[in-house]
Amino acid sequence: MTALAENRQAETPLDGGSVTVDGLSLRVRTSARRKRFALTVEPDATLTLHVPEGRPTAEAEDFVRAHREWVSAKLGQRERTRPLNPAKRLADGEVFRYLGRTYRLAVSDSTPGDGRVRLVAGRLVIARKQAEDVTEGRTALVDWYCRAGRTWVADRLQPWAARMAVGEPDLDVRDLGQKWGAYQPGDGTSGRGRMSLGWPLFQLPMHLVDYVVAHELAHVKVAGHGADFWRLVRLALPEYEERRAELDELGRRMWMGEIR
Repeated sequence: MTALAENRQAETPLDGGSVTVDGLSLRVRTSARRKRFALTVEPDATLTLHVPEGRPTAEAEDFVRAHREWVSAKLGQRERTRPLNPAKRLADGEVFRYLGRTYRLAVSDSTPGDGRVRLVAGRLVIARKQAEDVTEGRTALVDWYCRAGRTWVADRLQPWAARMAVGEPDLDVRDLGQKWGAYQPGDGTSGRGRMSLGWPLFQLPMHLVDYVVAHELAHVKVAGHGADFWRLVRLALPEYEERRAELDELGRRMWMGEIR
């Protein structure tokens, strides 16, 4: 080994830089507060190597090699669970899901007075002027999912709340990003919290929507996801683990609003 290579191996990897170890490229994060090396797999499947300040590159590389099997396992898991959310076209015949069933889009030259998408005779009907404008068309479809989803779940909320012995919260359906649902406790005056459901949820089969409803209703009584929370969910839905796994698998294949 040359003197130049020896010096490089003795230096601490630069924060924000990168190192390559046996074909693996890793971003470096150096910290004076850190005592040990660590590895993380980021949501985009990139790797981050966390390095205590002052520790040499050679030691960092040895740490990565010693944990190569762990890295491979995590990258494999990330690949198996990565989102596969499709993009949609605003064109005749494009398939959209609602409560587990498929419906084809119909582009119509006649525009309803309120400009809203409608489910008519098994087809989602959208006005041509909306289909020709990506932003307007996406907004119209999301609005339909919000309206249809809220109408459907409103009839199921009270029975589930009674089953779980919790107060019935206010309800809305809206864009929650990548989340299926959220619960916000009441402010102490009205006593009613608010349960929000993400509009993409209503593409899934009914039993998975019910699982998310039960999940969020459990938060009326229990904050966080500790043992007491899952105990309450299990009492209402003994098969919740199977439904959670099914939601994870199907959910990553749902349309999240991207138009192509």
